[in-house]
Amino acid sequence: MTDLHPRKMDFGFDDADVPFVWNPQNPAWSSMSNAVSFLAVGFEKMIVKLIMQLKPVFTDPEVAQEATAFMRQEGHHSTAHRQHVKALIKHYPGLQNTLDAVIGEFDLLTEATSREYRLAYTADLEATFTPVFKLMLDNEDTLFRPGDDRVASLFIWHFVEEVEHRSSALILFSSVVGDELYRMRMAPSIFAHVMKVIRIACAGFNQHVPLADRQVDALSMFARHRTKQKVLTYFAPYLTKGPMPRAFDGLSRREQFTALGGVFRSQMPKHDPSHEKLPELAGRWFERYDAGYDCTRWYTAEQQHDEPQAAHR
Repeated sequence: MTDLHPRKMDFGFDDADVPFVWNPQNPAWSSMSNAVSFLAVGFEKMIVKLIMQLKPVFTDPEVAQEATAFMRQEGHHSTAHRQHVKALIKHYPGLQNTLDAVIGEFDLLTEATSREYRLAYTADLEATFTPVFKLMLDNEDTLFRPGDDRVASLFIWHFVEEVEHRSSALILFSSVVGDELYRMRMAPSIFAHVMKVIRIACAGFNQHVPLADRQVDALSMFARHRTKQKVLTYFAPYLTKGPMPRAFDGLSRREQFTALGGVFRSQMPKHDPSHEKLPELAGRWFERYDAGYDCTRWYTAEQQHDEPQAAHR
């Protein structure tokens, strides 16, 4: 029996403007996470389509239940990120073309590749999420807390639910394909596609969002681009797209290498995500959600809860 609990959330992105640099202390992280929102819309739409196609194949009742709960969580994620992206497009209409291009890449993947490949794609990418999102959630005090509470709460919710269903994609892959060497062989092309989509999103940011608003070269997360821009800075500085800090420059190298090791480990045959170390914030989030906290305003709700306690003391 699955332990997943799909939670539909409304973060109120229509209530007020959503800044592109939603964490003013870290514009590079703001840009990178915005790209994740664009990716999420297309990737999770692909997952929903894939599971709908595979429903007749899931003959094991427990696998079928896992697939349904997983699909519902991913569907809610896609909807919420679409609302975030819609708020950005409201200010920068050209980003609609960027969103269309990102979704188009995943639609093409659905049309041009086998179900087995898309199961491997989903399993490979989802397997990386626990170590990567642990790095982010363990550093919530700098990555999330200083930012717009709606956007921060969106990503915290999404990431903790990814931790919750960390085994789902591999369960589905194993039930239908079951070839771990195939999954490992497909990894290079899968992650090349992921980076292609992220690059499309970041290039769109550079094209459609003025530098004064984004504050960084949105492509600065790509090492090859940084090298090229350093050359341009010397010979033709007027062609550069802005400063090139990286989202995780303020995080410890040890934590970053630990996350990187987890990513490599996740692609090995017989990888079992249930054995992964989990972020403390995930457990705290689930406890607060069950207790009735407004998790769409994670930090605001925290302050409102703490203030009466302080007054009582």
